[in-house]
Amino acid sequence: MKIVADENLAFTEYFFSEFGDIHQTAGRTLTHDDVHDAEALLVRSVTKVNEALIDETPLKFIGSATIGTDHLDIAAIEKHQIAWSNAAGCNAQAVAEYVITALLNLDPSLLDKNDQFTLGIIGLGNVGSRLAYMAKLLGWKVIAFDPFVNRENIKQVELNQLLAVADAVTTHVPLTKTGEYPTFHLIDENALNCMKKDAILINSARGPVVSEAALITDIEKNQRKVVLDVFEHEPEISQKLLDLVTIVTPHIAGYSLEGKARGTQMIYDAFCKTFAYQAHKKFESQLPACAQYFYGNDIKQTLKKYHHEIYDISRDDTNLRSCLKDGKVDQKAFDYLRKTYPLRREWAVHGGPKA
Repeated sequence: MKIVADENLAFTEYFFSEFGDIHQTAGRTLTHDDVHDAEALLVRSVTKVNEALIDETPLKFIGSATIGTDHLDIAAIEKHQIAWSNAAGCNAQAVAEYVITALLNLDPSLLDKNDQFTLGIIGLGNVGSRLAYMAKLLGWKVIAFDPFVNRENIKQVELNQLLAVADAVTTHVPLTKTGEYPTFHLIDENALNCMKKDAILINSARGPVVSEAALITDIEKNQRKVVLDVFEHEPEISQKLLDLVTIVTPHIAGYSLEGKARGTQMIYDAFCKTFAYQAHKKFESQLPACAQYFYGNDIKQTLKKYHHEIYDISRDDTNLRSCLKDGKVDQKAFDYLRKTYPLRREWAVHGGPKA
């Protein structure tokens, strides 16, 4: 069997080498020629899996080791009777920890504010729910908006109310353009005007959830602190935007070693089910041990002392800004950052909590 895989997937050889020949390639530039004779395709969010890519191929399985599916033309995939799977929730813990780390980087005193700090979470799927749990461990007040999900242990409010009262707003929604609650440009000029001028905005979901033009205007007007891991025109990122945003990272919020390994594990399990193989491998066996920062320590005290050691988000900010060339981020440099990213570890393997 020929298996074509994004070269940035974790543990591909470990999980799939027993099934055939693995051909690793750059996911962003993957074409029909790469899969014209392949039976399985393993991708991430940078590969657009559409009719043009999969037509007249022997593909029987497509796995995306990602939470989102907006890069998959599911109608086209199913029309060709190709089994498919994504990895919903695989890196949810990593993204939740990313948001908290970003907030502490902006203001370490948040660890002492307890319910005087209100975190507004838009979207209560895998990421949003885990983030709510972790934020409550820190004593923060949590409010959320999600018209599709009801969580009894989380206070849910209307979007405008969330925007008006939250001290920080963080988005955790898929990218949609249709339906009653589309998320494309969910954070637009009107939404930004609803927010408190000193409220922090974090987007680690999908770039176009936030209108870049509206955001630039808002920052110039209010000097708002903003954290972006994703960008509306990614990988086209302007120097103007980077100069205005407080923290920028190269779409790596979910890039923990556990999250990436878990994503590959999930599509491996689906692959085995599709081809009637026995799934007998687990990603945990491939992970090295790491420092136990949380062992015997209060979570707040540990984060006060070690959150930079656990994850130095400022390094990622510096590295992305260093990719600027001729007024914008160089695409090859951006992709190289992601390809060579030194995967951080999740709090649980450091002895800490997880949702």
